[in-house]
Amino acid sequence: MPRPLPASYLPLYLVTDTLLSTPRTVPDVVAAAVAGGATCVQVRDKHAGGRDLLTLLVAVAEAVGDRVPVLVDDRVDVYLAAREQGAPVHGVHVGQSDLPAGLVRSVVGPDAVVGLSAATAEQFAVAHALPPGTVDYLGVGAVHATATKPDHPTPLGVDGFARLAGASALPCVAIGGIDAADAAPLRRAGAAGIAVVSALCAAPDPAEAARSLLGAWNSWAPGEDPVPGLPVRAFRARC
Repeated sequence: MPRPLPASYLPLYLVTDTLLSTPRTVPDVVAAAVAGGATCVQVRDKHAGGRDLLTLLVAVAEAVGDRVPVLVDDRVDVYLAAREQGAPVHGVHVGQSDLPAGLVRSVVGPDAVVGLSAATAEQFAVAHALPPGTVDYLGVGAVHATATKPDHPTPLGVDGFARLAGASALPCVAIGGIDAADAAPLRRAGAAGIAVVSALCAAPDPAEAARSLLGAWNSWAPGEDPVPGLPVRAFRARC
């Protein structure tokens, strides 16, 4: 399948959490969130072994993979195994301690989505030094402190996110303790999308929560009132 354009899948990016989804199943939560407007799904379960993560990834992909891109966190091997099984999975998101993004791209090929976490100016510089097309987007955060990733970097806040995103030629997705109240400020700050965990996985009604988040995201459009000092090119790059 051809690699999708970031603008088509980044606005409301769901990162799964198995514990927060209980007693429902992760595929059921994901399907409801996608029905409500989630535009991308990253399957993440730090406690699952390879076999269990593969089973979960395939189940999620079979539930929604024909409607939105489905990525897996960290595990290039699990992505490749799912593809070998014929599951409609679309790529991998890697962090700073995972396989280097350039190597990931060479392994997964040109049609896969590759996302990369970045939280400092130095990490942004390394990402931008990669050959064009290596990385599709950057996951930037934590914007706020979050219990779903206890080892997150020092929170950036919206202003810190804006400083990093404004200098980036790559689309930047904000992550870390984000709820509907953050959506418009982060879009105004140059975000290409918001990545959420608790706001959807812990919601009593994931479909309604997704509609609320997407509505908040769409309540502001680039070009209305840019943040003072944020380069105009940052907004153009995300439109």
